Amino acid sequence: MKLLSLFFILMLSACGTESNLNTQKQALGQQLFFDPILSNNRTQSCSTCHNPSLGFIDNRDNGVGGAASLGDDGKSLGDRNTPSAAYAMLSPDFHFNKKNQQWIGGQFLDGREQDLKGQAGGPPLNPGEMNLPNKQTLINRFKNHPAYNTQFKDIYGDDVFNDADKAYTAMAQSIAEFEKTKIFAPFDSKYDRYLAGKYELTDLEDLGRSLFFSSSNINCATCHQLKKFDNATGETFSNYEYHNIGVPINTALRTKNGVKTIDEGLLNNPKVNDIKQKGKFRTPSLRNVAITAPYMHNGVFKDLTTVIMFYDKYINKNRTTNPETNLPWAAAEVPETINFNDLEKGIKLSDKKVNALVAFLKTLTDKRYEHFLKSN
Repeated sequence: MKLLSLFFILMLSACGTESNLNTQKQALGQQLFFDPILSNNRTQSCSTCHNPSLGFIDNRDNGVGGAASLGDDGKSLGDRNTPSAAYAMLSPDFHFNKKNQQWIGGQFLDGREQDLKGQAGGPPLNPGEMNLPNKQTLINRFKNHPAYNTQFKDIYGDDVFNDADKAYTAMAQSIAEFEKTKIFAPFDSKYDRYLAGKYELTDLEDLGRSLFFSSSNINCATCHQLKKFDNATGETFSNYEYHNIGVPINTALRTKNGVKTIDEGLLNNPKVNDIKQKGKFRTPSLRNVAITAPYMHNGVFKDLTTVIMFYDKYINKNRTTNPETNLPWAAAEVPETINFNDLEKGIKLSDKKVNALVAFLKTLTDKRYEHFLKSN
């Protein structure tokens, strides 16, 4: 961990910042990100569920194949797959777009936090996650910690600990500033190098790229393209809208965590009360998707090929079987709001085209993670 922290400190120094104060916030945020002081039993840090060594995901098995995260108490098991923190900075603040009548952006799978600062402040107080009893408990820890006591005061003022809310917000802001650094969004994948003329796509990768961006073959880019044109630098491969694509219940996870209720997705967001939003989840970025299994909001699918086949089943009536279970595709958890309008567009995929799409998605892997990729 010391070597890993040194790596991030060196990366921070190379990223460039707007001011010395911002540099201090980033440095403090980096320390906090790796510090289990944020959890009640001091067993977890942000990096526990957002491991920078593997795409900023929770790569622990947790007894459920990594489908959900285990809490600081050693027994609380979540019901959703922990999203990657990589490229999270590029999700816009949560808002309603009146033009296309869509909720967009925010943090967490239901957008319940407006921005990165809100997201960073959530887990420490969540009983199922870091499980702190209140903000003051954490503030007292900072006050009694020589390094944090000094750093918080230097950055946020000598009176920062006089108000628990103010000090807690300072903590969350510092972590958010760290998460805005290039460490989390390097844009150095094979695809980025291809755009820069420094990598030549294989025939299979290039076929996958053509299919992905095609408007006549399949429909990936409808939701997984932010920029207005193909081959744009800085593409995050998400429009950050919310859709219900008919994901089934992860019964193996529900057997372990005991959850009996339907996950209503976006409708669980306190800002949303439209029943038509039930079962919708934010479209994720596809950056590092090839190394961040399992997939979907509940981790129900283990393999990226399965995900492509799942989408294809809406068009290809021959795709009747989930290759992971050898059983018919399970029913959607929330069937009434499935976005058939987009899911049923395009033409069916051959196995070669499925493999080509997987090959292209692998090119979206950050350079430092490429050694995890299986060969095409």
